[in-house]
Amino acid sequence: MPRDKTASHARVLAAAREEFMTYGFENASMRRIGERSGMTAAGLYRHCRDKSDLFRELVSPAVERIHAWLEAHISRNLATVQDGTVDIWQDSEVDMMREIIYPNMEEYRLLLTKAQGTPYETFLHDLVEQHQQEMLRFLPMIREYGYPVQEIDPKELHLLLSAYTTALFEPVIHGYSQEEALRCLKTVESFFLPGWKQLLGC
Repeated sequence: MPRDKTASHARVLAAAREEFMTYGFENASMRRIGERSGMTAAGLYRHCRDKSDLFRELVSPAVERIHAWLEAHISRNLATVQDGTVDIWQDSEVDMMREIIYPNMEEYRLLLTKAQGTPYETFLHDLVEQHQQEMLRFLPMIREYGYPVQEIDPKELHLLLSAYTTALFEPVIHGYSQEEALRCLKTVESFFLPGWKQLLGC
């Protein structure tokens, strides 16, 4: 549906964000969102179809930001395979956290901790599944370029990617400050990077 960019719509979104952060999606109330934004029920429904519509509008920019970063990351890696350089450490998910996730901590906390009852409630699991499929396509390609990539069972790869992704996003889920999150990011990187390099034969 077309998005209303008026000041009243901005109030609705601000009220919805506060409501979802306080109660989560399932327990959020359209009545309270209307009260928070100073609108009647009829006025509120001129801005959205239902609370699912509001939640989707609030989190979709954060979701799209992740997917855009990952698509660019994959394209960069594929380009290095195609030109023969295979520089697979030019960036990683650690850079994604530093560049787009931790600077927008509250947006991602809404997505990751308040989405039960929405299509986004399995977002991290879905992200791991996507990453796993991409790696299973990518590993044979770099093996052809001489990297002694270890054979790994898809279930084992899923386990490693789940642990890695969980560690990266835990500061968001637990409401760390950006400073705390960035400090933890260094620890996660120093712990996981040697293992990934060993797996990939780097």
